[in-house]
Amino acid sequence: MTDDAAMKDTLHGRLRRDRKALLWKLDGLSEYDARRPLTATGTNLLGLVKHVATVEARYFGEVFARPSPEPLPPWQDSNGEDQWATEDENREQITSFYERTWAHSDATITALPLNAPGHVPWWPDPHPNTTLFAALLHVLGETTRHAGHADILRETLDGRTGVRPEYEQPADEEARAAHRAKLERVARSAAGPVEKR
Repeated sequence: MTDDAAMKDTLHGRLRRDRKALLWKLDGLSEYDARRPLTATGTNLLGLVKHVATVEARYFGEVFARPSPEPLPPWQDSNGEDQWATEDENREQITSFYERTWAHSDATITALPLNAPGHVPWWPDPHPNTTLFAALLHVLGETTRHAGHADILRETLDGRTGVRPEYEQPADEEARAAHRAKLERVARSAAGPVEKR
């Protein structure tokens, strides 16, 4: 295996791993909990999946003149609809869209060399051009970043943590509460008398 092939295989493997981790964060949640806003800006688990699916569809689709067969919203649409599930969309539609996007992206990644040129029309001039290597890094970064967001949101919802099902440990609520109290004491102590709340 050449160095480029090994690098592509490694990056592609990590992307596959992190896709599954993101999708796993929806397991066992009610429809409401999967889509309810959990931050001041409305971030929610199903919206993260929809957003990452849309980003991946664009970067491994139109950037390399291999458009996604899926209908996509306009880039950075004004209402941010790529970041939340509408009332007309259900979890199955969004997760299936993500999985179909994987198949299309995987075909692009497999077919092209790492130095294959691409064009990103939504990047500002003068540097709208890229390569498959750069796109792979970008999408892997997006997926990892949002999987991390999903970790925190899921922990907020029901305390479940872990990057993959095989690493999930049953929660010891007493130990968690003691650890959190310890960190609170340390934070207050480090803040000093002026900053204490």
